[in-house]
Amino acid sequence: MATDLATDLAPVLAVSNLSAGYGAAKILHGIDFTVARGEMLVVIGRNGVGKTTLIETICGLTTLQGGTITFNGQRIEKLPPFRRNRLGIGWVPQEREVFASLTVAENLGIVYRGGPWTTEALYGLFPRLAERRRSYARLLSGGEQQMLVIARALATDPTLLLLDEPVEGLAPLIVQEMIAAINRMRRESALTIIMVEQKHDIALANSDRCIVIDHGAVVHAAVSAELLADAALLERLIGVAE
Repeated sequence: MATDLATDLAPVLAVSNLSAGYGAAKILHGIDFTVARGEMLVVIGRNGVGKTTLIETICGLTTLQGGTITFNGQRIEKLPPFRRNRLGIGWVPQEREVFASLTVAENLGIVYRGGPWTTEALYGLFPRLAERRRSYARLLSGGEQQMLVIARALATDPTLLLLDEPVEGLAPLIVQEMIAAINRMRRESALTIIMVEQKHDIALANSDRCIVIDHGAVVHAAVSAELLADAALLERLIGVAE
């Protein structure tokens, strides 16, 4: 049985015995983990094992079949997605769902709720967006659109940010910029992050803790650096040769 390795800090998110899926189909089975304030937890595993389903369940987009989700001390598993968002859960899905007919500045301005992530702060985080502030979102490159989606999520002033494969399909230079921005977010705020990512080496090298999911269940939990250093265990868990 996997052991949860949460820190002594009060958890921002606590997931207990969570089972969920889509309609009658059960994808997740008895998931347990916590995330403390300011931590970055990565969720890794082979394709199709339930990682995105976990993120979408925290957001309220799946069918809950059992268990609890507690966010900042409040049970949220029965709340609709918009209420979870207003409580402070930001979500960046795999698809880059920008407001295509709006400019970069308009994409950011219409969702801003106050807090530290002003438009200018976001331009400081993503200088490429500052250069393209008057461009329509549909004209941005894939990497620029991903930056915009993350910036837009930050503009809602989240306590918890959920990132679903934020560097998937991006050029190596853009990946480096994205990871640098994520690390800067953490340094400059108390933001808590849960990230699903297929690039396991990058994910583990830039996070505090990890959980490995297989067939909808947590099969391993560890300090990220320790799993990254154990190539044999990583290979056994997710079939990745380092």
